[in-house]
Amino acid sequence: MERILKRGRLIAGVDQNSFLMGFRNSFTGEIEGFDVDVARQIARAVFGDEKKVQFKVVTAAERIGMLQRGEVDVVVRTMTITCERLKDVDFSSVYYQAGQRVLVRRNSGITGVESLAEKTVCVASGSTSLGNVVSRVKTTVSVPNWTDCLVMLQQGQADAISTDDTILAGLAAQDPYTEVVGSRFTEEPYGVGIPKGQEDLVRFVNGVLERMRADGSWSGIYQRWLNTLGQAPAPPAARYRD
Repeated sequence: MERILKRGRLIAGVDQNSFLMGFRNSFTGEIEGFDVDVARQIARAVFGDEKKVQFKVVTAAERIGMLQRGEVDVVVRTMTITCERLKDVDFSSVYYQAGQRVLVRRNSGITGVESLAEKTVCVASGSTSLGNVVSRVKTTVSVPNWTDCLVMLQQGQADAISTDDTILAGLAAQDPYTEVVGSRFTEEPYGVGIPKGQEDLVRFVNGVLERMRADGSWSGIYQRWLNTLGQAPAPPAARYRD
């Protein structure tokens, strides 16, 4: 925390290819989205100014490595908390509860994950989504970014995309000839990734998230970006180790 204060800005790893969660606005050039607003809330709590944050674009596969090398202070990028990842990095409490579903071309006949056994499915490398479908489908194609998957779906190189419903909602919003099908078949709790052993920063970020739950800012950010998923749910309740 002292190092971040002395530097004068928070360095946050975010996405620029997931519409609604972390994407680059083509008109302004700014990176925006739900995750980006969460990072801004952390900067605001540290400095009293949400603009004192430097965004570094990271792919799903780069998230853990960039935290371990100290290239970013936090990663706020649809990052599911898993036991395997907790061996390498620390996490905040859960700030969003997502779930994996399937995106297909309209009228494809695919109704959910159970229809993918003989299909080619696109996923992003370094994501938990890959492991969740690899044994359920005929072929998986792994690419760096979810927008690459959308292009493959549009070109007929993939039959479906499977990942978190938040990411799929953003892809569907960009192509009206696609649709999200089936129910959730996994639970994906998102946490803010933090380098291992930086307990002061973990506790601080947890305090920021607790404030966001209490003062309505979490719900406001949800309504701004994810209202297409329905009425804002209650923020995930925090569960702490101590």
